[in-house]
Amino acid sequence: MKREAPHILCINPWIHDFAAFDFWAKPLGLLGLAAMLRENGIRVSFMDCLDRFHPRAGSRVKVLADGRGPYRKTVIPPPRGVEETGKRYFRYGIEPEWFKQDLLAMEQPDMVFVTSLMTYWAPGVRETIACIKAVFPDVPVVLGGIYATLCTDHARRNSLADEVVPGNGEEKLPDLVLRYTGFSFDPKGEPGNLDTQPYPALDLISHLSYAPILTSRGCPFSCEYCASSFLEPRFRRRSPESVFREICHWHTERGVTNFAFYDDALLIDADRYAIPLLEMLIDADMDLAFHTPNALHIREITQGTATLMFKAGFKTIRLGLETTDFSSARTHDTKVKANEFHQAVAMLKAAGFSHDQIGAYLLCGLPGQGLAEVKASMVEVEKSGITPVLAFYTPIPHTPMWEEAKTASRYDLEKDPVFSNNALFPCLARGVPRIKTISQLKKIAI
Repeated sequence: MKREAPHILCINPWIHDFAAFDFWAKPLGLLGLAAMLRENGIRVSFMDCLDRFHPRAGSRVKVLADGRGPYRKTVIPPPRGVEETGKRYFRYGIEPEWFKQDLLAMEQPDMVFVTSLMTYWAPGVRETIACIKAVFPDVPVVLGGIYATLCTDHARRNSLADEVVPGNGEEKLPDLVLRYTGFSFDPKGEPGNLDTQPYPALDLISHLSYAPILTSRGCPFSCEYCASSFLEPRFRRRSPESVFREICHWHTERGVTNFAFYDDALLIDADRYAIPLLEMLIDADMDLAFHTPNALHIREITQGTATLMFKAGFKTIRLGLETTDFSSARTHDTKVKANEFHQAVAMLKAAGFSHDQIGAYLLCGLPGQGLAEVKASMVEVEKSGITPVLAFYTPIPHTPMWEEAKTASRYDLEKDPVFSNNALFPCLARGVPRIKTISQLKKIAI
């Protein structure tokens, strides 16, 4: 006799950090798993410890025009070893008592899935799982996500999860559910075909002020500071038609007007993917706003794609520049040449984008990087007529730069991922004051 479908609770944990803001951040991987579970007859619940619109939060929730906004926050003690910063440390998200009350009010689940994002947010993951176990001590908790994949051993020792699952959770889902609940199912859809997967279960989110959209998984590039190719070894893409239908779905069903592309390679092979999608969006004339927080590859911007993006309603353009040191003597790799950067900026401006809409990410705090290089890059970006956006470097395991970062850092990066927090400037050259560095960079950015 087939076992009754189990009840699985999916949870997005708290953030513990010096600073955090909802920059179009949703647990898309976890919500993708929730959609797959639901599609196969399993009852699914979702709780978001970062819910800015929690019923107990009241009506004074700040929402920017693009859907972003600040998280609720509470001062908590910093992790051991980083007290020297003198900065306040916070729990971002709902109150623990709210979370406990919500857990007590629900039907006990048969198992719990918890996701994880930044490696240095590990303390928030642990606190979340501790709360779950205090209410449901006999319910198995499975941890997945980025922290679980990049710092698997640390997560197994410290997270309190019953099982830590690194890598792609979709492929392991049937076995996990069978082992912990006894329920068997054969996943629908074609393995590896993103077009046959259900849309992420964004409908489980209480208030959808924006929707994340993923047109591809993985990245065809292997930047030395990035773990994308480790987290997603295969580069896979959805058809433009599938992406367009999903955008229409969330706009029609939930009234969403702001969409953030999570892609690492949105404009790659644009003739087959981005351009058909942009043309469909223009023809549909839905008055939507699109944002690119993960950055666009500068070399892929043409006058044609720039014009189509502007007409389609793109409002936030981020360029993956990294540095304006284009010399051959540069220590770290560079993605573009000077003329390619300036041409891309000129084409975006010609298409109609303003100074405030275009920003170029500049890496700051790389191993051995001097403050002068960052200053020079910021000044050069400003001269080009767009906005410099500092991206503080986070040392990440399983990246080509990891060994160099460990050598350069004043912290023991292997010991605890909290030491890789970019707010600490973990690889700042020895003898350079961290607070003074940040202060100087902020003055330039004003």
